Amino acid sequence: MMRSPNCLAVALRRASGEIVLREAPWRPLLKGWRWLRWPFLRGSLVLIESLANGVSALNFSARVAMADLEAEERRKQGEAGAAAPSLESLAEEKESSRLVVWATMALALGLGIGLFIALPHLAVWGGSLLAGRELGVEDVSFHAIVGVVKMLVFVGYIGLISLMPDVRRVFQYHGAEHQSIHTFEAGEALTVEHARRHSPLHPRCGTTFLLLVIALSILVFSLVFPALVWLVGQPTGIGILDQLIFIAIKLPLLLPIAGLAYELQRLTSRSLGRLWARALAWPGMFIQRLTTRPPDDRQLEVALASLRQTLWREARADRAEPGAAGASTIRVFPDFGAVVQALDEPAPGAGPACGA
Repeated sequence: MMRSPNCLAVALRRASGEIVLREAPWRPLLKGWRWLRWPFLRGSLVLIESLANGVSALNFSARVAMADLEAEERRKQGEAGAAAPSLESLAEEKESSRLVVWATMALALGLGIGLFIALPHLAVWGGSLLAGRELGVEDVSFHAIVGVVKMLVFVGYIGLISLMPDVRRVFQYHGAEHQSIHTFEAGEALTVEHARRHSPLHPRCGTTFLLLVIALSILVFSLVFPALVWLVGQPTGIGILDQLIFIAIKLPLLLPIAGLAYELQRLTSRSLGRLWARALAWPGMFIQRLTTRPPDDRQLEVALASLRQTLWREARADRAEPGAAGASTIRVFPDFGAVVQALDEPAPGAGPACGA
């Protein structure tokens, strides 16, 4: 999946070896609310948009895979009309598919809040009670320990899901996206030979962003909650209820934290020639070794196809919009060579920087 200012492209490879390219115009969430795009505010919105795009792309991939599997099963059974449904019919998300996307996002956000906010907070508070010395949100050490627990939960979660073969394959595609972006940013031709030479790690990766959020949350919570308790005291005086209230207070604070993390990541990625920037980027780049895997050439072809599609659209953004009235369009190519022939590649370095 690749996004540029005017285009969102998703590429996938079918079991037959064909490459399917879906292109849709990029429409930001809350487009009319321009103030949400201001520095230090845009980070939280970008995070939500990225989650929505990712879930939508996975949903489209699943629809195509299931349609192919169902058609193959009908062919094996000798049923009449066993041809797979046209991919054009799968290009647009129906209302039921949109509901699946939003339901998946809600579930992901709920699990994220439970695993990375509520669980570490309650674990540290409960553990301090068992140790005979209660730590509360007014203690700076409480937030430091919670941050360490968050990091352990995050790394443990990534490590566990990486044991699943399907997730490892997703991580390979993640690495392929990064290598494709590196190739574009280096001004090189978008070929497998060039992409293969680049690292699957990238300083603007979402993994690095999440680590910055965890680190900055320690700082922000250490400043906000001691002052809050000093001003108003404990909300109810009932231990567990107070902790649930404090967890609820943390949720809106994540928005400015995400905004600050986004700006810091942008600044760091532009300043990697400096020692301080490399030091800040190093933890995220290290953890990316868990969330990326070296891809094979076929996976690189898919990532490069998606990137070529966004660049193709950007070169023509002032002349035509994809699809009728901005709807999604879909094309099927027999192989990567056909993608290269169909999409005129802009000169290296031309067009906007894209993001995976």
